[in-house]
Amino acid sequence: MIIDCHVHLNQYGYATKIPLEERLQSLLDTMDNYDVDYSLILTSYKVTSDRPSTSKIIEITKKHDNLGVVAGFSIDNHSDEDLQNCRKWFKKGFIKAIKLYSGYEHYYPYDKRYQRVYDLCVEFNAPVMIHTGDTFLKEGKLRFSHPINIDDVAVDNPDLKIVMCHLGNPWIIDCQEVLYKNKNVYADISGLFYGDFTPASEKYLGKKIKELLNYAGEPRYLLYGTDWPISDMGVYFNFFQKINLNSQERDLIMFKNAKVLFAI
Repeated sequence: MIIDCHVHLNQYGYATKIPLEERLQSLLDTMDNYDVDYSLILTSYKVTSDRPSTSKIIEITKKHDNLGVVAGFSIDNHSDEDLQNCRKWFKKGFIKAIKLYSGYEHYYPYDKRYQRVYDLCVEFNAPVMIHTGDTFLKEGKLRFSHPINIDDVAVDNPDLKIVMCHLGNPWIIDCQEVLYKNKNVYADISGLFYGDFTPASEKYLGKKIKELLNYAGEPRYLLYGTDWPISDMGVYFNFFQKINLNSQERDLIMFKNAKVLFAI
């Protein structure tokens, strides 16, 4: 089984404008091609013609039981009403988590204005996913997305389940320390590359993931994700297969951890 815990339906990676329905079908076809059983679709920190709203993603994916939704939320672009909608969606089972975009949004994840998001996630025993590491857009500010910031959130919210997206890359060593120290923190391996891996990058990133596992212990905290369509599912799968893991480690990362964490 494979669970991809990090995909998007935003207008990414397409040379021309593609309707949302076609992007959804492209996701489903790609999942079928690479035997991905379930994907979590993360919505954006803002709504534009290229970035559909959470309500739109919920509506278009309702009939697909192999898709889940993670609601993007921001201080600047979302209101109290949006957060109340998240409460309704949690109650109805329409969303699995909330995603914050630190770095793209210029606030530290321990900013007190995010606390209501954390409280809501604790109430519904749902994780919060937080962007860490490099930002895809040059307007991002890296001091807000450094993985060490997650330690503050984890310590102040011991009942909150937190997913650090992208292993905090390139600060993977800092990410592994936060994982080792805080048992309520997880990380996904999505978005480590754009385009094809080179042999050198495969070797480097595979080594980093192994070092992280060796340092932090049993991989109950690591999640498989790709960041599709920015990253290619097939290339990502092939990369992951080359990492020297035993079958227990591979199953935990590929689907077992996510299945429990997101109540899939």
